[in-house]
Amino acid sequence: MGQATVPAVRAVSLSIRASEFVALQGPSGSGKTTLLNLLGLLDTPDSGAVFLEGRHAESLSENERSDLRRDRFGFVFQTFNLIPVLTAEENVSYPMVLAAVPAEERRGRARELLEAVGLADKVGVRPDLLSGGQRQRVAIARALANRPAVVFADEPTANLDSRTAEGILDLMRTINESSGVAFLFATHDPRVVARARRIVRLHDGAVEADEAA
Repeated sequence: MGQATVPAVRAVSLSIRASEFVALQGPSGSGKTTLLNLLGLLDTPDSGAVFLEGRHAESLSENERSDLRRDRFGFVFQTFNLIPVLTAEENVSYPMVLAAVPAEERRGRARELLEAVGLADKVGVRPDLLSGGQRQRVAIARALANRPAVVFADEPTANLDSRTAEGILDLMRTINESSGVAFLFATHDPRVVARARRIVRLHDGAVEADEAA
């Protein structure tokens, strides 16, 4: 900020284990999104280290980092980030296209995922004709396309009404319990925190508390 340096996160030590359902809680500016982006290899820390399944992220090439994001991670953004010219099915299929999954397998899995999130009748519909909750469900299906180990979700309920948000959170919890996919949320929504099994509270870029829910 001008000539001032403001650390987004500082002295954070945190481990996320398989199958966890974790909320990063804190006010705006507390470092939630930055920490999520560091763990998801979208950003690189100025100091410190990120380890993924025992591998030091700094030792990975950019191609290896990209492959990890594609194959082991799923991302759900508060603004959905769907491709507007693609149908729901094509949006869900896109990560599988990048992973060179055969077309028939892509189509089958995309439809299976859309059915799982309650959108079996929306496979050919583009995002501009979907409601906010439906677009978020497409985003969740897309995040699961390549069978990730962990899904990073940044304020996934921020643009949703209460009823839709509750449904989305129930869906994520069900996926977590049935498939063993870990979920890590950046949120200040008490509804998300109420469903988390572990809560990491951030304040001014530092971990203030790390506790089981």
